[in-house]
Amino acid sequence: MKDLFKPLDEKKLSFFHFKSLITTGMGVFTDGYDLSSIGIVLLLVLSEFGVTSKSPDYVSITAGISGSALAGAAVGAIIFGILSNQGRKKFYGIDVGLMTLGALLQAFVTDPTQLIIVRFLLGLGVGADYVLSPMIMAEHANAKDRGKIIALGFGLFWGFGATTAAILYLALQAAGVPPSLIWRIVLAAGAIPSASVIYLRRKIPETARFLGRIKGDVEGVKDVIREVTGTEVNLSSKIKDETSFTQYIKRNLGLFISAIILWFLFDIVAYSGILFGPSIIANSLGINSGVFQLLIEGGFTVPGGIIALSLIDRVGRKPLQVIGFVVMAISLVSFAFYKSYAGATFSPVLAFFLYGLQNLGSQAGPGSVSASGILGVELAPTKVRGLVQSLTVAGGRIGATLTSFVFPSLFQHYGESFAVYFLATIAAVAAVITFVAIPETKGKPLEESSNEVVISS
Repeated sequence: MKDLFKPLDEKKLSFFHFKSLITTGMGVFTDGYDLSSIGIVLLLVLSEFGVTSKSPDYVSITAGISGSALAGAAVGAIIFGILSNQGRKKFYGIDVGLMTLGALLQAFVTDPTQLIIVRFLLGLGVGADYVLSPMIMAEHANAKDRGKIIALGFGLFWGFGATTAAILYLALQAAGVPPSLIWRIVLAAGAIPSASVIYLRRKIPETARFLGRIKGDVEGVKDVIREVTGTEVNLSSKIKDETSFTQYIKRNLGLFISAIILWFLFDIVAYSGILFGPSIIANSLGINSGVFQLLIEGGFTVPGGIIALSLIDRVGRKPLQVIGFVVMAISLVSFAFYKSYAGATFSPVLAFFLYGLQNLGSQAGPGSVSASGILGVELAPTKVRGLVQSLTVAGGRIGATLTSFVFPSLFQHYGESFAVYFLATIAAVAAVITFVAIPETKGKPLEESSNEVVISS
């Protein structure tokens, strides 16, 4: 029974895997679109509601609009992480339904408070998707290609969503659409990709690992393995995991806490760029917010994702994440130092390049490892995977929410260089934690990477 899911682990990439990738990946595409589009149109939103940097409530409104979806995602992650032990598929589709509704409602808000509330609703769906999609991807995937499937579905698809938001913004500007309509159209258009996969998500099969290890459904496991691999398997009736929930938590607590902390630290750094790069940073360099986002995604994020895809199942998760965090730290320090001391020789192009390198390191490393959910799903046994994944997601969203409140304040009170040096320090700390605390999981079945207790006879 140690080889209970061997047919799934050894199955070569097939049409089923690619169909599942699109089904799960389009939700992530929407996540990238929804969470990055607010940074692109933020200045238009603030202008629409008469909020300027001199307004007494500037920081609170900016933080609320930028961070409400992230706060909602933390709540949604916990709720749906707990519910996932009733079935991975059972709630799959509700997540994108919430995202669709939240995106549409943004077009009709009349004040900042309404936008904050609506984006919190949208965030509930984002948080649910961040829990459910990586688990379903991982539990259906083969061991050899699991890293690249998740990195593609959660890394590059997120970037594609962000790029689409920038293209739409620039197209509307070029068409002469009034600014008061541009931001509403851009935000509401996030409903299209999420709505497109509601049906497909309701039709995806339940995972064999949930059916076997949590539910104990032998016939269900046989049916799913047959559907995915075309293989008939003989199973005993003793496939349900009887190990206690608390035993798993106690035995792997250090690993789980490390995974939570790493996503938390990563999102503090990453979302400072996602939320405020196209507004605050781009404005300081004299670059249009849409152009800034497009160049960042095309010049740095997508190439970083390609590096991750080519190396994550060969070099491994741990080396990529360590190196990625180091590159992020060096890039941010270089950017802040150059802007502070370049003087009359200052070049916006060089400054943009130095800043953009953090996106390359991010997507080549932690953006395709920690922030794709790999650590949560690979380090946690099936029985506690939903809870652990929800806590890692919530940790990341809390970090991102913290950034939405802290970064504008740091920038306003202490200056850009101080804020960026602060982010570089966090990236360096995360590199050390990864090196010290995280084991390598490449190529291992989930039961082995998570030290799951399996029946030995």
